Amino acid sequence: MADFVSKEARRRIMQGVKPANTKPEILVRKALHKLGYRFRLHCRELPGRPDIVMPRHNLIVQVHGCFWHQHPGCPESRIPATNTAFWLEKFARNVARDAKNLESLTSAGWRVATIWECQARRPADLDATLKTILKTTNSGSAPGAPRKTK
Repeated sequence: MADFVSKEARRRIMQGVKPANTKPEILVRKALHKLGYRFRLHCRELPGRPDIVMPRHNLIVQVHGCFWHQHPGCPESRIPATNTAFWLEKFARNVARDAKNLESLTSAGWRVATIWECQARRPADLDATLKTILKTTNSGSAPGAPRKTK
């Protein structure tokens, strides 16, 4: 199937794709903040400049776009019909880079969780996923939560 926009228009569209502060990433950050967690963003000192870094919990949360990072089994991870060879190579490089960054981070002692774009767009799934990830971190209590006193 041919592209429905001109090459110039497609170029402008693709140049508009942001590497950071994407809508799914902001949804995850808002959900974490609402749960009472604080974090750092795009830490340059770490491999791959992770999206969300929670040093207190030794946790990194990566927010991956289903299309760009080829989420297995997701309908959003389709391969464009035009210039297929380029896209297959591009996606293979992205997946390989993700694996390399994951290996570097885990060997440095970080726990790494991945939230996919399709999860971030469904609030119930996002909350459940984040609570599961964070429960293993600190037994489910949010940092700064008031302690029960006798």
